[in-house]
Amino acid sequence: MDKTEREHRQDIVDIGRLIYQKGWVAANDGNITIRLNNECILSTPTGVSKGMMRPDDLIIVDYEGNKIQGRLERTSEILMHLAIYQVRPDVHSVVHAHPPVCTGFAAAGLSLDKALLPEVVIGLGCVPLAAYGLPGTPELTEPMLPLIPKFDAILLANHGAVTYGSEIKQAFFRMETVEHFARINLVAHLLGGAKLLPSEEVKKLIDARGRYGFASSSVVQPNCPVPAEGTGGQTSDAQKERFHVTRDELVALVEEAMRVRGS
Repeated sequence: MDKTEREHRQDIVDIGRLIYQKGWVAANDGNITIRLNNECILSTPTGVSKGMMRPDDLIIVDYEGNKIQGRLERTSEILMHLAIYQVRPDVHSVVHAHPPVCTGFAAAGLSLDKALLPEVVIGLGCVPLAAYGLPGTPELTEPMLPLIPKFDAILLANHGAVTYGSEIKQAFFRMETVEHFARINLVAHLLGGAKLLPSEEVKKLIDARGRYGFASSSVVQPNCPVPAEGTGGQTSDAQKERFHVTRDELVALVEEAMRVRGS
C-alpha cells in the first residue's frame, strides 16, 4: 500500500533524527529526499538540524529543483539528489550525510573498494570515490554521473557520502553499512592490515545475491570489490601506510565504535 505524503514526511523526520543521533551530521549538515511521484520530490530544507526537524519543515521541489511548496528554503545540494533520481528510476529515496570514518576515507582520497566483508560484497559490492566538486553546484554532480548507475553508495571526496535505495529505510541502512564498513576497515589497518577475500569467494558471494534477496545488479562491476589477487601480490600504497597509535588510543577507538553502534 502506497504511503501518504504525511507518512513520507514522518519517515524523513525519523531518519533525520537517527543520523543526527548517530553523529553522522553536525549542525545543519546533510539532506534527505523522497521521490513522491514523477512530478515532485519531498526534501529536507536548508538551515535546519536533521535531529530537530518537524514534518511541516519539509519542502516539495520539482525535477528542476524549484521549490513548489513549503515555508523554508531548499537545500543547495538538491542537484545531487535530482541527478540520482534522473539516472536511477528504481531509486525513491536519497540520504546524504557526513559519517566521520567514511568521510575520513573520502578526505584521504581512499575508496572503500576492497573485498573485506561478505555482507558488504553482497549488499554494496564496493563504495567508489567521486572526485571533489564544489557543493551546491554542477561541479559536485559531474564526477558522480558515471558512478550512479553502477553503485548504490558513493563517497564524495572531502565531503561525505551519499546512498540511495527503493525506499528511505534502504537508503539509510546503506549509509549505516558504509560507515560500519569504514570503521572495520580502519581498525583492520590499525591492527596490521586487512586480509582480503580471494576472487573465488567474491564470485560465490555475488552469485548468491539473489538468494539473499538482492535484485539489483548495480554492484556487479569488474574487479569491484578488489579481491586478494587484485593487489597482484604487492602491497598498495594505502596498505603500506600505517597509523601509529598507543594501546589506550586503540581501545578508546574501539569502545567509541561500539558505543555509536549501540546508540
